[in-house]
Amino acid sequence: MKHLLFKTALLSGAAVLAAAPRSQAQNSDRKWGVSGYATTLQYRGDLGSSFWNAHNLTYGGGLTLSRYVTKGIDINLSANQSTLRYPGESGTFTNTGVSATSGRRFYANISTFGLGFKFKLNNGWALKEDAVIQPYILLQPGYAYIYTTRYANNSNANSNASNYGSFDGQAALGLTFRITPGFSMFAQAGQHFLDRDDDRLDGVSNSGTIFWDKYDRYMQFSAGLTANFGKAKDTDGDGVPDRKDKCPDTPAGVKVDEVGCPLDTDGDGVADYLDKCPDVKGLAALQGCPDSDGDGVADADDKCPNTPAGVKVDASGCPLDADGDGVADYLDKCPNTPAGVKVDANGCPLDRDGDGVPDYEDRCPDRAGPASNKGCPEIKAETKKILQEATKYINFDFNKATLKPTSYSKLEQMVQIMNEYPDYSLSIAGHTDSKGADDYNLRLSYERAASARAYMLSKGIPADRIEARGYGETKPIADNAKAAGQALNRRVDFDPYLTGETNAAEVKYGAAPTISEVKAEGKKLPGKKTTGTGAPRSRKAPVKKAPAKRK
Repeated sequence: MKHLLFKTALLSGAAVLAAAPRSQAQNSDRKWGVSGYATTLQYRGDLGSSFWNAHNLTYGGGLTLSRYVTKGIDINLSANQSTLRYPGESGTFTNTGVSATSGRRFYANISTFGLGFKFKLNNGWALKEDAVIQPYILLQPGYAYIYTTRYANNSNANSNASNYGSFDGQAALGLTFRITPGFSMFAQAGQHFLDRDDDRLDGVSNSGTIFWDKYDRYMQFSAGLTANFGKAKDTDGDGVPDRKDKCPDTPAGVKVDEVGCPLDTDGDGVADYLDKCPDVKGLAALQGCPDSDGDGVADADDKCPNTPAGVKVDASGCPLDADGDGVADYLDKCPNTPAGVKVDANGCPLDRDGDGVPDYEDRCPDRAGPASNKGCPEIKAETKKILQEATKYINFDFNKATLKPTSYSKLEQMVQIMNEYPDYSLSIAGHTDSKGADDYNLRLSYERAASARAYMLSKGIPADRIEARGYGETKPIADNAKAAGQALNRRVDFDPYLTGETNAAEVKYGAAPTISEVKAEGKKLPGKKTTGTGAPRSRKAPVKKAPAKRK
């Protein structure tokens, strides 16, 4: 007779087992497990014993729902349906040391329900929790519902069938074999002890006083599969339970490895999601990118990837060039060159004429000269003397700006000097004595300087190299009260100066506009044109007084 209650439990458990997800083995993450298994029972009691006897075995099966409590303990809720007979179908009666009434036999259907406590040895002390082989001890009190049919060969035996319930206690040893993260197999062997005051299993009461003789008991051998399910706590949602997660704060969406840490494909210590170069080993300081020359700039951004070690670089990875001359500081022998200055391979300003004055400071970059003269050749002493004494030899017609022919040879000599010193300009300054009107004298001084300039221009000297100014009677070099002094004051000075420098006459006598500047401003020279033979009257003379003496 089959028990309806057990059938219902068996079918329900099978459905749960079929639906159980293929997840991690039962542990603190997946705390629920469902097991299905096959069993066979072996009797020992008042009639005798078939322990460890595989002759004519009967079979059954069961389901277990288990719950993880700690690393060392699970609790189980089990239901098992099996048959038990003694002796076997062949009629052979075996007795292994326990007295029995000859010829007695029985057949029983046994349904057991138990609440078990599994003590696991893979608790981290002897074995790891996820070890392949996991031994355990099971202690399971419960209830047995028994339908038994007994066949009697003597008058003392019950020959009818009976149904009854009894206390059932099981002690077992087992091994779990971890197959996959979601499934395992187990094999278990244990003994069931029935209530000693209820001796109806084999239909024979025994008055023995020894513990083993007072109880009808049987061995149960079981083997089956377990599937585990449940939801593990996973704070960061990376698919790795907190219990195993060595990186429990991984940002959402980041791929992780088996221990819950972000993937690091290239193994450089920088997680892929932070690594700008995830397939090449790099440096954490450069977001996982390599830096072949070790200058602190990632290769991908380095415009100078082969910079020598120890050289300071800019943001682009190229050696610093503080003065911007195109020569890196570590090669630059002149690191403070002003901006825009052309330099040589060593970063030093060019010096084409090799005079020690760099071109950017050299007024004469193609002709050697001392630094004291801004890199230009110095005018020889004898040449300077010629220029200084030239004023003695430049003469004009009386009261006019017309050069006398005697002046030509000296002017030719000055043309030659200007050609010999192309880096110089010439200042020509005209002067008069104090006789006559101021405006007249000023105009006369301008025109005489201009006449000397015009002559030199006619000989090919560029106009921008000669300036002519007039100072009139304002810059005497001698006493105008005496004739000798007046003669010295009537002069035209010739002063050379480096082109680009301040006009030499302006340095000596102060500011006075050049004739070119006067014309550029649209002005006329002061006084009347000095082309006549007469001279303007003195400012103090009467209106009809005779003209002044020769200028």
